[in-house]
This record gives sequence, C-alpha cells and structure tokens, in this order.
Amino acid sequence: MKPVVAIVGPPNAGKSTLFNRLIRSRAALVDDSPGVTRDRLCASASWDGIEFSLVDTGGFFIYDKDEFAEKSHHQIRQAIREADAVILLFDGAHGISAYDRDLADLVREFDIPVFCTVNKIDHPGREENVYDFYALGLEAVYPVSATHGDGLGALLDDLTASLPQTGETALDEPIKMAILGRPNVGKSSLVNRILGEERIIVSEIAGTTRDAIDTLCEVDGRPYLLIDTAGVRRKSKVRTKLEKYSVGKAIESLKRCDIALIVLDAEAGITDQDVKIAGYAYEEGRACIFLLNKWDLVAKHDRVFTGIKDEIRYQAGYLNFAPVLTVSALTGRRVPKIFEFADAVYAQYTQRIPTGPLNRIIESATLRTEPSMHRGKRLKFYYAAQTGIKPPTFVCFVNYPEGVHFSYQRYLVNRIRESAGLDMVPIRLWLRKRGENKQRKAPKKKKPAKAKKRI
Repeated sequence: MKPVVAIVGPPNAGKSTLFNRLIRSRAALVDDSPGVTRDRLCASASWDGIEFSLVDTGGFFIYDKDEFAEKSHHQIRQAIREADAVILLFDGAHGISAYDRDLADLVREFDIPVFCTVNKIDHPGREENVYDFYALGLEAVYPVSATHGDGLGALLDDLTASLPQTGETALDEPIKMAILGRPNVGKSSLVNRILGEERIIVSEIAGTTRDAIDTLCEVDGRPYLLIDTAGVRRKSKVRTKLEKYSVGKAIESLKRCDIALIVLDAEAGITDQDVKIAGYAYEEGRACIFLLNKWDLVAKHDRVFTGIKDEIRYQAGYLNFAPVLTVSALTGRRVPKIFEFADAVYAQYTQRIPTGPLNRIIESATLRTEPSMHRGKRLKFYYAAQTGIKPPTFVCFVNYPEGVHFSYQRYLVNRIRESAGLDMVPIRLWLRKRGENKQRKAPKKKKPAKAKKRI
C-alpha cells in the first residue's frame, strides 16, 4: 500500500483547497461556510515520482456544538491514527488562536511526523503572522498559499522525504463503483458495512454526505474503488447552494465510474426519482446494478422480490439488462454478493468481440430478419467492427444508415447481446455509411479566367 498523508486543521483553514491542489483535481467541495467537509476524502497524489495517498478531513474545533461534531472528530482521529505523516494546516490570515493549541496537542498524541503549515500567506503583511505559530512547539513552520501554490515545493520535499518506502508494485486497475440513490436509502451504511468500520458518517438527517467520497478497498485480492455520493433529490427540493454542489458531484461521479450501484429502499420500492437517477447512469453508458437495501425490513416472499423486480423493469425498461440484488446494510446479508455481481458485470463491460465472430452475428441476424426497404432500395449491411469498451461499442457500415429504423437497430443490439453473452451491460451500436471515414479530397481550384484585353 502507498504511504498515507492526512491533512488536519481547524474549520476554514483551506484543507480542501490544499487537497485539491495536491491531487490536481477539484474532488473536494470548497465553500466559505464551515463544516463543508465531514467525512474523510482520499485520493492519490505524487511529488518527484513519490506516490502517496492524501486524506482530507473535516475541521477540528474542540468546542463545536454541531450535531455531527463528535462523529467528525472520530473521523479525524482515525485519519491521524492510520497516517504515516500529517500536514497540520492553520489559517494564517488572522494569526494563531487559542484553539490551535488544542489541535497541536491532539496531533502530539500520535508518534508520526507532523508538518506545521500556515495557509493563506498570499497578501502583504501576513508573513508576520507565520512567526506566531512557532509558539506551538513544532519543529518547522511552512508558509504556503493553497490557492496559488506558493511555498508548497519546500513542504512537499520534506514531507515525501519522511514517508516510508514501500517498494510495492502497483495493484491492478480497480473496478470503480459509484453508489447512488435518494437520500437515506442507506448508501453510506452500505459502504461502512463493506469496509467493516464507520468510515463514513451516517445519520437519518438527509444531506449528511456532501462530497463524493472515494474509498479504495480490496476483496479477495482484487481492488475496488467505492465512490459514496450525496443523496440525489428532486431539483424542486434542492434549496441550498451547497446541496446543489453535492448533487452535481454525485452526478459527476458517473463520468469516472465503471459500475453504478443504484441503491433503492426495498420498503418503498422504485420511485420516480430512482428512475431519474438510473436514467443518468444510462445516458453515461455505465453498467448498473440495482441494490434493494433494507431487505431485512421486508416480508420474505419470492413474490415480493418478483413484484419489485418487475416494477423496476417496467419503470426503467432501458435498463432491463441490469441485475437486481437484495441486500441489508444493517445485517450485512448478501453484501458480499455485490462483488460477485460486479466482477461478472465488469467482465462483460470490458469484453471485446473479434471482427469475424461479430460479422457472423450481424449476417445471421440480417438473414433471419431482413431490414425493411428504404425508398424502394434494399438496405445492405456490409461489415461491423467493435470500436470500444466501457460500454461495448460497435459500428455497422450500411449503404443507407438513415433508412435503418430504430426498432431494427434495437433488434441487432439484442442479437449481439444474446450471441456474445453481453446480457448484463449496455451496448452502443452506431450506423455509418461505407466510406464515411475516408478523408474527402479538397475540390480543385479553378484557374482564374484570363483578363480580356481592352481595345
């Protein structure tokens, strides 16, 4: 495993800004209001060829009365306990505060390297505030600007020099799974159950999870990246700017995942909002698995499962290939099955069909059911090729692509799905005219006409 570096500090010190700067992404939500980050966020970072895992944490304020403060403080302590080094980040705009000493005392409880970093040193006159932080008794103080990147080179040089050298080879590419659903369907509880610890703060209050939280785990020697997301409510019910950002992050997570785990409340069945979330996943071409959570609260009967499954197929017919699995995040029942399904789905999601077998599938399909005529002319399918995976994507070259009815195109997709064993993933099929890819020659320039002589 890569060494772990945790960023710890008081509210509004700029931890998430620094986190985004070091991972070269905007993975963490940033806002002026305190308490935006509650859970631990983890991402990969590197400096001078040295890779490490970077962890963002919530703001630590010992007298915080927020209802999530105790759980957030537990997350911070856990992050420090698991880290190989800590960036202790303070707000340098106003100098040292009495509460900063509490945080320094907390970090001293752990026997790991601590790098006292003073942020927001990007305005004239703030340099003098840096000297106040030497009173905390830490060996060195690093003045930086997370917004502009000033001073980070010296910090990262010393930080990476302190990290243990693992010498391990990189693991295989993890299967990325985004966990989506309405608020309070049990997404975070499911992640905690998988990890065997309270990795993500769970509450009955809607909106507890704000960020898209990445967690790398390993099951039976295979790596998986779990992306827990904020609950997606209807637009009419999204009131605050922060919730709007959170929902945006949830939808954005679909762009970087392989499989969307769409979590439903088994008691409520599928709702209109569940269908809309499933639609987002379908539009992005993601493989999907429906998880009926809270199955421990539902009367155990085969007809109950069949009824819910049929309703899912009816309401979200465009995802009729997606597997449906019953689980209970509370008891852990059938949760390990998620990874069995994910492995099977991912194998199909990345499958390639050789050109020869693919063309035999298309030829057999067109002979079995001929396409209709187009303006009195017979449609001819010349050949087909697979052009991509995630999802499996195919191109058929036809004499008149515009004449192929969408129902016939769907028929061809079903034949590919049936013949190639792609029964659990989306398939993309594009139609092109033969020769469309060839670069057209530029028209020859006409020679200018000779000017007529004047008499």
